[in-house]
Amino acid sequence: MSLQVKEILHVEKSKFQDVLVFKSTNHGNVLVLDGVIQATEWDEFSYQEMIAHVPMFAHPNPEHVLVIGGGDGGVLRELVKHPELKHVTLVDIDEAVPRVSKLYLPDMAAGFDHPKVKLIIGDGFEYLKNNVGAFDVIITDSSDPVGPADVLFGEGFYALMKKSLKAGGIICTQGECQWLHLPLVKEVLDSSRKMFPVVEYAWASVPTYPCGNMGFILCCNEEGRNLKKPLRSFAPWDNKTRYYSAEVHGASFVLPVFTKKGLCLN
Repeated sequence: MSLQVKEILHVEKSKFQDVLVFKSTNHGNVLVLDGVIQATEWDEFSYQEMIAHVPMFAHPNPEHVLVIGGGDGGVLRELVKHPELKHVTLVDIDEAVPRVSKLYLPDMAAGFDHPKVKLIIGDGFEYLKNNVGAFDVIITDSSDPVGPADVLFGEGFYALMKKSLKAGGIICTQGECQWLHLPLVKEVLDSSRKMFPVVEYAWASVPTYPCGNMGFILCCNEEGRNLKKPLRSFAPWDNKTRYYSAEVHGASFVLPVFTKKGLCLN
């Protein structure tokens, strides 16, 4: 797959990665980090909605939320749609991502302007160490496991997230593509099951990602919880989402046979 570049809007080498934004002919503005597409204005909503709303609706009362990564602001935009939310903190290691996103992806970055949002430029690892038992939901919106995002797929990071959850807390992380990364996904799921009593894998359609989909790893520290069933829903007439719904929530956990076999799921 390829996207036709209409105009280069921004190029820089930040402290951590190459940052590029270009205007495409058919997909709007496109954010690229270290040569990998992160988001396009055309289809970003499916990824942002799913990584945010699936864990939020699976939790009975998500008041305090942490986002690690997600410097484009798209996850924040979705989280603040939940009236239960009291406060959300976003920690991103690279100040260039929110700065550039505010300029060239304003619809996504609108979440930064909400009064419930706090932005911290820093190391997610260190932030977790200093905030034990603080969050109902933790969302890790990372790029692929190369460069600065590599540590976000390790067992140590998941252990830190577990310590930072309140009782009954949920984590949701970017889970790579079932067509391309099953061994990596299985490795993360296997290590997560050593720490969490409930571990699930879901997926969504995101056309501009490799193979057109992206997975999500969800873990809960309370035994017996059913993450596949939303506990609340937006009213249909509110028009708050374009991809997510209660039906899509449940369906996202239905996996193809090859995926279930590759992940050793029943």
